[in-house]
Amino acid sequence: MRRSAWPPPAARDPDLRVELSAARNKHIWHSVQWRMFGHHHHAAHSGDASTRGRLIHWARFYDPCVTLLTLGRAPAMREEAADLAAIQPGESVLEVGCGTGELARRANARAGSTGLVCGIDPSAEMIQVARAKADRAKLGIDFRVAAIEALPFASGTFDVVLSSLMMHHLSDDLKTLGLAEVRRVLKPGGRLLIVDMKRPSGGLLSRLAFPLLIHGEMHHTVQDLPPVVEAAGFADITSGDTRVGFLGFVSARVPVGDSSSGSADARGDSPRFAQPPGSC
Repeated sequence: MRRSAWPPPAARDPDLRVELSAARNKHIWHSVQWRMFGHHHHAAHSGDASTRGRLIHWARFYDPCVTLLTLGRAPAMREEAADLAAIQPGESVLEVGCGTGELARRANARAGSTGLVCGIDPSAEMIQVARAKADRAKLGIDFRVAAIEALPFASGTFDVVLSSLMMHHLSDDLKTLGLAEVRRVLKPGGRLLIVDMKRPSGGLLSRLAFPLLIHGEMHHTVQDLPPVVEAAGFADITSGDTRVGFLGFVSARVPVGDSSSGSADARGDSPRFAQPPGSC
């Protein structure tokens, strides 16, 4: 019987060993990325909203994961986002891509008992966690399973729309559709705030930020959003950095007197009048 050569050629060739190791590691990393940020073109799990955006199906691990990725700065990150939005008592607020509802809870604290806060996410798993947390805290926030490209609200419903760490999950065409929907549900003069990842610059820590490693194939970041926001019909667009080094923000307004928002239509209900106060 003829014996096969041992060790095999790959083990005898150092260059080939390096190439095979790199290919294996890349395959493993892509598998991790797919499991954590898998891109589904339809409602992949029961109860999910239909969307071509990415859905996260590990909701119970989401909060500790964000805490890890932000090196414990997640609470401060959300407080800063709520501060940047300048939410006033009595205002109506929508968070798109609300995840487990942490930013929506901070919006609710600022809007107060006379305000209204809603959150939407296409992942039913995320909404289930967000609702449970709100119920435990006895907060009147309405969380709905919905996608940004098909918001279940009447035109001109909200004073403020928030988006935190969500826009990078959308393709370019979905960003356009989603921002058009956001503009529709905002009142004339209503405000948009987007907080998302930015391209690394400066020191090594910024370039090695773990969230950017996970999203290593991101081609567009928050710095690329101002023209997209402007094309959607927003005005008074500003952008800048946050205190979390790998995050930036974009803010904008619907022009006052805008004729394409603020008029009711049949796309959804009006949270302010369709249901009792404190519920969307």
